[in-house]
Order: sequence, then C-alpha cells, then structure tokens
Amino acid sequence: MTRLSVNINKVATIRNARGGNIPDVLKIAMDCELFGAQGITVHPRPDERHIRYADVKALKPLVTTEFNIEGNPQPDFIKLVLEVKPQQVTLVPDAPDALTSNQGWDTIKHKEFLKKVIAEFHHHGIRTSIFVDPNPVMARAAADTGTDRVELYTESFATNFYLDPEKAIAPFVEAAQAAFEAGLGINAGHDLNLDNLNFFASRIPNLLEVSIGHALISDALYLGLQETIGRYLKALQ
Repeated sequence: MTRLSVNINKVATIRNARGGNIPDVLKIAMDCELFGAQGITVHPRPDERHIRYADVKALKPLVTTEFNIEGNPQPDFIKLVLEVKPQQVTLVPDAPDALTSNQGWDTIKHKEFLKKVIAEFHHHGIRTSIFVDPNPVMARAAADTGTDRVELYTESFATNFYLDPEKAIAPFVEAAQAAFEAGLGINAGHDLNLDNLNFFASRIPNLLEVSIGHALISDALYLGLQETIGRYLKALQ
C-alpha cells in the first residue's frame, strides 16, 4: 500500500498566527502517527513562517515512522538536514518568497548541482527525492543526479481533476513509468485530497508515498484528526 506522510506545516501556521504553543506541533505529529500515518513531513522555509528550524530539531527524536524534510537545498537547509539526519530529504526548487511549492526541478539544467547535494546527503545515509513536474524527460533525467526517488508535483492533476480525470492523470502515469524504468522510486504530493486521492493512487504504478498537508489539516477541522487520517488511509487502499 502507498504510504501516507502527513505534512504538518499548516499546524505550525495556525500556531504562529497567535504565538505561544497552541496547537502543539510536536503533539500533532505524534498523534498523526498514533492514528496511522506512516510518515511526518515538514517543509521549513528561510523566513520560518510555519515550521521553524527548532521544530525540525525537536521532532527528530519523537518521530517513530519516517521523517521527511522538504526544502530548497540552500546552505542553511543543507546544514539543518545534515544535523537532523531524517530518513528522507525532498529537494524542492521553491523561491524564498513563494507562497507554496510551485514547480519541479529542471533535472537536466541543474544536474551537476543536484548530484553534488545528493552525494552529500547519501554520504550521511539520507534517502533523497527530487520534486519534478509530470514530464517523462525530467523524471528520467532525475536518475542521472543519483537521487533515490522523484516526487511528482501534483498541482496540475488536482486542478484539472474535476474537468477531466483521465486527461488530468495521463501525464503523471507517463512520468511515473519513465521514472520507474530509470530505477527510481515514486512519491507524489501537492493538492491531493479526499476527492482525488484514490483515483490518483489507483492509476499511478509503483507509487510508494504521498505527502499531504493542506487538505488533510483542513479536513481535520471538520472531521477530527483521527477520522481524517483514517479516511486518507482508506483512499490509498
């Protein structure tokens, strides 16, 4: 079964809006695992507008499933990852002022840079994943960087799902197949939700993991965290 990693950035956003420690990011992470999540994802940004670097360090000894840290591999981020040593690091080419992740890597243009960064993470025993658009050329070329996996950037699928699901999923199937044939594992994330998740997961071959945050935390406001995680896990079956 495809694993569910819960991105808890939005929990930190709510906390930071008021100050203090409500909601408690660390407790939410532990509760997500208790309720069945198979991983915890965080995406610290330079301005620390949601997850803070201190949160990442505090989470490391508490996460008992898979800890996945996402971000742009700039010096401070690399230093953080090497200190924390998560099970997985996901490299995302987001600009510092980006509201959210909005593009995948050009794995041809940035091959040498990515090779260097990935080699350093591998030296410390950290599995790597590269954020890519649903483009079979970029997915296939990702293998040349030495990465272990790619994460398919699913925003376009989510946007077009309600218009034409089969058309929306087609480029992702092609990119996933190209990545798999190149020897890469396949993750996915961005705007996946309870409406589109089962359709996506059932049609993407060899899908190992999805990372979901915004929709899942939003659903939990209505359904509660335990019920929400249960529904997402069911959608992945």
